[in-house]
Amino acid sequence: MTVYLGDGDQFEHRPVYTEIVHRAHRAGLAGASVFRGIEGFGAHSLIHTARLLDLAEDLPVAVVVVDEEQRIRDFLPEVREVITQGLITLDSIEVVAHLTPEGTP
Repeated sequence: MTVYLGDGDQFEHRPVYTEIVHRAHRAGLAGASVFRGIEGFGAHSLIHTARLLDLAEDLPVAVVVVDEEQRIRDFLPEVREVITQGLITLDSIEVVAHLTPEGTP
């Protein structure tokens, strides 16, 4: 699952991306990462960019959560609860390797 939102989006005085990651962790999902964009636009067609200080607000953020399909689908209500705007996508993936720090699958 990928959740696209702005880095300024808040849920109960906390960044939405932080809330999603912590909820995914509590739910025992396999992993979650947050990627901050340096430039982008969304539904309002306003370009946000890190290049100009006066436009460096609300930069794009993508939260990627990885697990089995059903576990991701079960987690969707948690995400829907914390976002008021944004985009949620589900993509099928093929895992070709999953190596642990110890080097074992």
